Amino acid sequence: MGVRIPPLAPESVDVTTPQMKIDIDTVSPVQRKVRVELPADAVNKEFFHAYESVGQRARIKGFRPGKAPRSVLKNLYGDEIRGQVLTRLVEQSLGEVIRERGLHVVSRPEVEADDLEEGRAFAFSAVVQIKPEIDAKNYMGQEVEKVKLSIEDAQVEAALRHLQETHARLEPVEDRDAVERGDVVALDFVGSIDGQPFPGAKAENYYLEVGGGNALPEFENGLVGLKKNREHTMSVAYPEDYSNRELAGKVVVFSVTVREIKKKTLPPLDDEFAKDHGECASLDELKQKLRLRLESEIKEIQERDLREQLLTRLIEARPFEVPPAMVERQLRFLMERNQNRLSGRDATSKSGPSIEQMRKEFEPHAVRQVKASLLIEKIASLEKIEVSDKEIQEKIEAVARSAGEKGAAIREVYRREDVREDLRSQMVFDQTMGFLLKHAKIKEVEPPVDANEKKS
Repeated sequence: MGVRIPPLAPESVDVTTPQMKIDIDTVSPVQRKVRVELPADAVNKEFFHAYESVGQRARIKGFRPGKAPRSVLKNLYGDEIRGQVLTRLVEQSLGEVIRERGLHVVSRPEVEADDLEEGRAFAFSAVVQIKPEIDAKNYMGQEVEKVKLSIEDAQVEAALRHLQETHARLEPVEDRDAVERGDVVALDFVGSIDGQPFPGAKAENYYLEVGGGNALPEFENGLVGLKKNREHTMSVAYPEDYSNRELAGKVVVFSVTVREIKKKTLPPLDDEFAKDHGECASLDELKQKLRLRLESEIKEIQERDLREQLLTRLIEARPFEVPPAMVERQLRFLMERNQNRLSGRDATSKSGPSIEQMRKEFEPHAVRQVKASLLIEKIASLEKIEVSDKEIQEKIEAVARSAGEKGAAIREVYRREDVREDLRSQMVFDQTMGFLLKHAKIKEVEPPVDANEKKS
């Protein structure tokens, strides 16, 4: 895999060698069925090695290691030996076919084997998924549109207010003991269904902004008006499509105690704020710094948009089938990443998508990403775009340095060859996209009427 040699014939090929007979059928553009027949002498040779290996390891009463007759070994270890021989014959011969015929296999083989007996020929078939042949032509000079965007004063002010919010102080509320919307409260709570507790249903000193949208709306709304240091009971009906299927459609009874009620106090926006939280000499300088950061973000957004347009044009102009195994792997990656993002939520958290919903949502993205990967890989090969080991190491060092204390752990992860190869693939992808954008026809267009509002 990874070595480019002449591809398969369009329909099938029948190759006979002194060692084995091979027949390869095209099931689909991304599937091949390989049939292999091994002669009896190849089977006998593998049985001989297997008996010899087991005989050396076996400890049989009355025989020295390696001296037990085959009949004894066969009675004691016959099934084990037959299994070892079958595995080795399939793996070795199939591996040889894959190497010789240039099958770029991306899935585990689905093997069907005939009965295996000493002294007789052995045959098996294996269905494998492969990377498709892609006709990548006319990919230079693609037309894409770059929307003209600029940063308005209102967006700078919004960024400044967001920075102000992140440095708000929480101060105890002294003049009342009832919760109001906008308060930040510390809670103790225990949830139960039909009187039975469940995982994630208990927390102590749990901080929550009432009305902040970080918990189920019904739970947040139920906190309004509760008195501090008193135990309250509220019922929360969970949506039918709640991500935790054990809670979906159920009514959970919470016992809640408000331990603290606090209010956000925002620091004044002045030169002192700029010095303390923006490393700037004045508020005007901080605003300019925020403007430059927003302009940089706009450029990144424009770059991503150009890349997406370019990929869309390339993919739509070159339809091809993708291996289901590659799509499934990418789909699992996207779903696991989404679940990791949602992990750690407690029973009060807002509903996330179910597994079925995630599959439905992410599958089109997985298909597109696999198509993009295969297509850009083909173009990189045609343009001879490669990444050297030195470039990979430099990238790893840059990532490790930016990670600070975690740098050593990152370097350790990238010692694995598969991880380094994943990084190489990503770097080749990025360089190829840069190459295509450099040779694309980029047309600047005016934004839609409400674009400046949306981008904020």
